[in-house]
Amino acid sequence: MKIIEKSLLSVSLLAAIVLVLAYQGGMPKRPEDSTVHPDHPKAKVTFIELGSVNCIPCRAMQPVMRALEKRYGDQIRVVFHDVWQDDAPAKMYGIRVIPTQVFLDQDGREFHRHEGFYPLEQIDKLLLARGLKIVNGS
Repeated sequence: MKIIEKSLLSVSLLAAIVLVLAYQGGMPKRPEDSTVHPDHPKAKVTFIELGSVNCIPCRAMQPVMRALEKRYGDQIRVVFHDVWQDDAPAKMYGIRVIPTQVFLDQDGREFHRHEGFYPLEQIDKLLLARGLKIVNGS
């Protein structure tokens, strides 16, 4: 083989190994806690924020989470996991960066995921498209 072909083969093999190692855990499993909680029996959506109270973009998500709870009432369940305090949820959801937002339907199935700061206006569009109604416009 020519040197270029050997180099290309080596790079391809290395990339394949890295991908296998990165995804060896398989698809993230839904933790038991992600089902609709009894105090939110009408929740159509569970919003899970995986971040940290010590992360600046994560802190920027705190008012967004409070606004979601206020705007959508019992249609939404908002859950926050500080993954620097407990990394189990991060492992369960297979997150790569914080903050990461995971949205679950009423049956606990993930239907949307976002990485980084997620503006309220964009989340509103997603939730309204899923049939949720704003009950408190502020």
